[in-house]
Amino acid sequence: MFTGIVTDIGEILELEQRGDLRARIGTSYDVGSIELGASIACDGCCLTVIATGTEPKNWFDVEISAESQAKTNIGGRGNDASGGWQVGKKINLERALKVGDELGGHIVSGHVDGVAEIVAMVDEGDSTRFTFRAPEALAKYIAPKGSVALNGTSLTVNEVEGATFGVNIIPHTKQVTNWGHAKAGDRINLEIDTLARYVARLQEWNA
Repeated sequence: MFTGIVTDIGEILELEQRGDLRARIGTSYDVGSIELGASIACDGCCLTVIATGTEPKNWFDVEISAESQAKTNIGGRGNDASGGWQVGKKINLERALKVGDELGGHIVSGHVDGVAEIVAMVDEGDSTRFTFRAPEALAKYIAPKGSVALNGTSLTVNEVEGATFGVNIIPHTKQVTNWGHAKAGDRINLEIDTLARYVARLQEWNA
């Protein structure tokens, strides 16, 4: 379980396709405090640590199933791996929530529901207004002033029109996450708010 408050910007150091995809991720975390089997949200995807090390910099390894690659932006678009994870890519990291930790964002599971696309970016003062296109099946779960997790970042929805929605990203968020590198056309991991999912299910049940 996570909060959507990014605590490090990791870097993809190595990628190796075995049975599953194995990724080595550079981090500023103290890897001595990361137990094998621990969960870390990597651009919003909850992944399990299988190895750690400190040379040439702190790193941890994760394995990513074909299912996870297909459901997220890790594997790129369809049969085309472009746009997916590549060596050198910066990704948002968050360690799992501990009992007693401050809940600064919203409850995030790290189970990505689908992939949204950045369709527009407009600077408004020092902030940037991003417009995203969500998958049609997920659009009904996104509401104005509700929460979404985008690449593992807890964000508040400003407006919704059909399958498109907007959020405002402030300078601080761009500095401490990989949103400072975002561009139109990027594919973004989207996790809808768990509460919205249950409300929609109750409405279907009562219909």
